[in-house]
Amino acid sequence: GFSKPLDKLGNYLTDESLAALSEADLFVMVVDASQPPGKGDEWVAAQIKETGKFVLLVLNKTDILKNKPVKLLEHRKHYGDLFSGYPKFKMLGVSAKTGKHMVELAETVIRKLPEGPAYYPEDAVTDQRIREISAEIIREKVLLNTREEIPHSVAIGIESFDETQEDITRIEATLYVDQKSQKGILIGHEGSMIKTIGSQARQEIEALIEGKVHLALNVKVRENWRKDPVFLKSLGLAPPKQ
Repeated sequence: GFSKPLDKLGNYLTDESLAALSEADLFVMVVDASQPPGKGDEWVAAQIKETGKFVLLVLNKTDILKNKPVKLLEHRKHYGDLFSGYPKFKMLGVSAKTGKHMVELAETVIRKLPEGPAYYPEDAVTDQRIREISAEIIREKVLLNTREEIPHSVAIGIESFDETQEDITRIEATLYVDQKSQKGILIGHEGSMIKTIGSQARQEIEALIEGKVHLALNVKVRENWRKDPVFLKSLGLAPPKQ
């Protein structure tokens, strides 16, 4: 995903997205159909067109304008103009909320993907390490339970991942936030929030590894962590090699 970089983390994510353009087989550009396209949409469309590859322009949130068909048609035209004259292009209106046309979205992507060799075993579902997936699961539970109270300014550091015992995997993780007030929100009254996050994350990790997990969570304040290249590197968010 592309967004205007505001810090070192934003720069890294933008560089990663740009690097992925040349590696992708096709593109699915998802936009908010309830809003007209902006300069950012124009820029992303221009980057995609330079690759010469197929793009499926997905107009999400069409349900918001279901009672305003004229407005939806107007936005649809303006988004379509972003790829005017581009031959490898299809537009599809969907609603992730209601599920409208989501099956068609998946079928279109599958139909357009080129055939290739099997790079992974048939029963493999991911090429990520369990350690990395565990960090993402914890972060997901933070965002789901805190919503707008804790924005995306939270990082998860796995301090230890001990699989030496046969009957249990022991994981210790630290949740890093920007501000002291965010630390209080994450911990909650008498530790209620951190207990909820830990319980939900532990259950999902146990299902993933099909075994018992002991999950210990700590919360620390690290101001401006998204601007610290050394810290970002420690989390595996180092800038791509030149």
